[in-house]
Amino acid sequence: MRFLFLLVLAVVAPSPPLLADPARAEHPEARPFDAEESATAAVDAALAEAVLTGKNVLLVLGADWCHDSRGLAGWFEQPRFARMLEAKYELTYVDVGYRDRNLDIARRFGIERIKGTPTVLVLSADGVLLNRRSAPKWRNAASREEDAIFAYFDQFVPEL
Repeated sequence: MRFLFLLVLAVVAPSPPLLADPARAEHPEARPFDAEESATAAVDAALAEAVLTGKNVLLVLGADWCHDSRGLAGWFEQPRFARMLEAKYELTYVDVGYRDRNLDIARRFGIERIKGTPTVLVLSADGVLLNRRSAPKWRNAASREEDAIFAYFDQFVPEL
């Protein structure tokens, strides 16, 4: 009898969802990484525009499969972030696949190996890497606090 009760309970009891509800995520998400885009052309265009505007370049090396890459890109699309980034940066996303695509972009700016995604490069308009120490430390972007992410980019101080 007890077995029958447990069997009935297992059948009628609501089960927890297998996948998290994206509407309840603790951070927004976006998928801006385009594997078909010419990364070199996009980076060159961002650097050229930065020379004209006097802004820094923000290169996000990531991939759409990466939770943390999507999380950081999602924050960047929020109005608060978008306004700040527009004023200070030429933002470019570079798809690095599973760390097997467009690795020449990282090497171009002195990053020999991408340890994880996203890797975030802040460059001067003349292509100098300004955040060598913190560039590879964004692999936990999705779990960072919104205000901490905002403060880092809003009050960026070069790490030269």
